[in-house]
This record gives sequence, structure tokens and C-alpha cells, in this order.
Amino acid sequence: MSKLKVLICDDEESIRESLKLILSDHYDLIATESGEQCLECLKNSKDIGIVLIDIKMPKVNGLETLRQIKEARPDVKVVMVTGYKSVETAQEAIRLGADGYIVKPFKSEEILETIRKQS
Repeated sequence: MSKLKVLICDDEESIRESLKLILSDHYDLIATESGEQCLECLKNSKDIGIVLIDIKMPKVNGLETLRQIKEARPDVKVVMVTGYKSVETAQEAIRLGADGYIVKPFKSEEILETIRKQS
């Protein structure tokens, strides 16, 4: 059985690298640094099962990226990752179809458990 493919979308390289370190033993990973790249990856790779998206990104933010993902690929699980703890943002993400919500700084176990629940 092949590994679940996880798409990481965060404009901060340090966060992308942290997530890769945590997840690389368990999942196949693709990392992008913008909402546009994330959407392009999803268009070209039909086997992505979960997307981790930062909410605060330049140009296309995470909520807009989430909206477009759910429109194009409602089957894909999306977990929002943010450094800003905001009830309004969390509610908006869930309204748009987010399957999970993680606040930075996160713990390895928290990331792994969240993805395990979605897969």
C-alpha cells in the first residue's frame, strides 16, 4: 500500500521544513510556498489526500485557497495551520470546509494525530 500524499502550503520555509521533518517518515510530501502553487499542484496531482495550509499568506491567503480546493476537489481533506488564534478565523475555515485547525507553534504529535484522524 502506498503512503498517503500530503501537500504542505506555507510561505515560511522554516514551517515547511518543520512539517517535512515531522511527516516525512510517514507520508509522501509535496511542499509549496503559495496558494497559487498549492492549487496548481492539486490540479496536476490527483492522488493528494490531505493539504496543510497556512492561513496568512501573501496574494492568495489560506482561506481563499481552502475555498478553491473545496470547490475543485471536495474529497481532499484540508487542515488549516495558523500562528493567529482567532475564533472568527477558525469558524470561517470550518464554514468553508476545513477538516482541522492547528495553531503554531505546534507539536509533532499534534500534527501526526491530526493527519492520522483525517486519513
